[in-house]
Amino acid sequence: MHPAIRKDAVAVITGAAVGIGYAIAERMAQEKMKLVLSDKNAPALMEAIHRLRSKFPGSTIHPVMGDITSEAVREQLHQVAVSTGEIAILINNAAIIAGAGPSGNTTQWRSLMEINFWALLMLQERFIKTLGHQQSHSAIVNVGSKEGITTPPGNAAYAVSKAAVRVLTEQLAHELREEFADKISAHLLIPGYTFTPMNFPGTSIDSIKPKAPWRAEQVAERMVTGMNTGEFYIFCEDNEVTRELDQRRMQWSVDDLIHNRPALSRWHPDWKQHFAEFSKGV
Repeated sequence: MHPAIRKDAVAVITGAAVGIGYAIAERMAQEKMKLVLSDKNAPALMEAIHRLRSKFPGSTIHPVMGDITSEAVREQLHQVAVSTGEIAILINNAAIIAGAGPSGNTTQWRSLMEINFWALLMLQERFIKTLGHQQSHSAIVNVGSKEGITTPPGNAAYAVSKAAVRVLTEQLAHELREEFADKISAHLLIPGYTFTPMNFPGTSIDSIKPKAPWRAEQVAERMVTGMNTGEFYIFCEDNEVTRELDQRRMQWSVDDLIHNRPALSRWHPDWKQHFAEFSKGV
């Protein structure tokens, strides 16, 4: 097991009431970690904590309710975590998907970037200072998206935010390695198509999952497996897109730059068939 995932150490998770955040919380509870869980949806967070306490009697779980874009909420989250015990893992999961196109709607752009990027940046900065003074191993996991790598058209703001998270986490991993060696590691969790309220609005814990997406629990398990094997890029497949096809899509996106093709050529009418032929190799 990765040394940051250990009994009685503290796991801090944002956006923990539902979806991937909740699934990770449950997976960390299985390892007997203490949990500090944050979400702006207070009723959903309390319901999640009630469910966790029912499954894991005697577990230590502290809620922090509020919008993670608030400095006061971030500071409260840090203080609660410090008072709970030795912090071993910070999982920046809170995000929204409702974005905007590449022009106009700057209000929605600002709202999405505040949650998906700026809050994450400021929270990890706050926690790194504490983690650096601890003697034991710890980790920061930032939740990205494949849309931050292949940047498909349709929701520019979301793609930009997740691309920013990817680059930030790459830079973070380098700096942590230079300053702390292997004492603090950084990881980029990259979910695929996942059955969560973000992707399927209106779903509940009892909703029937369609065939195509992964369950959030699979993503949480993949995170643990990836950390255990020392992966930085922790890719998640789904039930329609294989790892090999994901790799082809990413390779095609990089080759747009190398071969100076039109932007997002995978969706360009003059190049769609070329991509289809390229992807047949999987």
